[in-house]
Amino acid sequence: MVTYVAMLDVPRHVVEYLSRLLAAHRRQIGTPQGSRALGTFRQAILVLRWFRTRGCVHCLARDAGISQATGYRYLHEGIDVLAAQAPSLHEVLERCRQEGMSHVILDGTLIATDRLAGTALSVKGKEIDAWYSGKHKRFGANVQFLAAPDGTPLWTSDAEPGSTHNLTAARTHVLPALYAAARQGLRTLADSGYEGAGIGVHTPVKKPAGQTTGHLHTDNRTYNSLLRGMRALGERAIAELKERWRTLKYVTLSPSRIGDITRAVLILNRHWK
Repeated sequence: MVTYVAMLDVPRHVVEYLSRLLAAHRRQIGTPQGSRALGTFRQAILVLRWFRTRGCVHCLARDAGISQATGYRYLHEGIDVLAAQAPSLHEVLERCRQEGMSHVILDGTLIATDRLAGTALSVKGKEIDAWYSGKHKRFGANVQFLAAPDGTPLWTSDAEPGSTHNLTAARTHVLPALYAAARQGLRTLADSGYEGAGIGVHTPVKKPAGQTTGHLHTDNRTYNSLLRGMRALGERAIAELKERWRTLKYVTLSPSRIGDITRAVLILNRHWK
């Protein structure tokens, strides 16, 4: 065996922030001092290595000198304490209103996973793999998110199976709250996948059904161009999250954890600066 030293490319204050959360959690559950294999700082490093590099939990545990089972337990504990800091949807929308935001940006993303069992009925009544996304041609989970006009990620939803359409997932997790926000002047910008979402949700104008030739009216083309430009910052937000926290590119934990993982990433990203 040959040992080597590596550097974790995460700001130290982020590690210290997670370490404080873990220390508070240990005090809350009454963990006796000195009874854990790792202190909170080293546990925070293990958790952040997983988020940052999508590392193998077995390898992370080996590097920390603990068992694989303990490594998984420490990782899930880190995910839980971070996800608990995420604001609720109503808190996010209230803050947007107080800060005078003109709109928020709604979009969905697929968090790729291993092949998963489970079936569902398609709109045509055929039995399909529930976690397989025909749009992305891979297995994964559908997560909805909101971003501020400047592209800052604000909120993420629980995970739905990958075959779930964005509009269906949005109706389950976010649209009712957005309707109430729209009545107070906070609009939502979304792509064509949310067409027909309802009050306050602005989507691109499409050609009328059956029209295969010709162009949209100049006013509609201008509207679509402006909408696309304003949405671009929000759509880029999730791509930046996946590049910074690479675990979102492919999650090998249980899909039931994906919602908490995305909320944890949201909190980590907020404290990065």
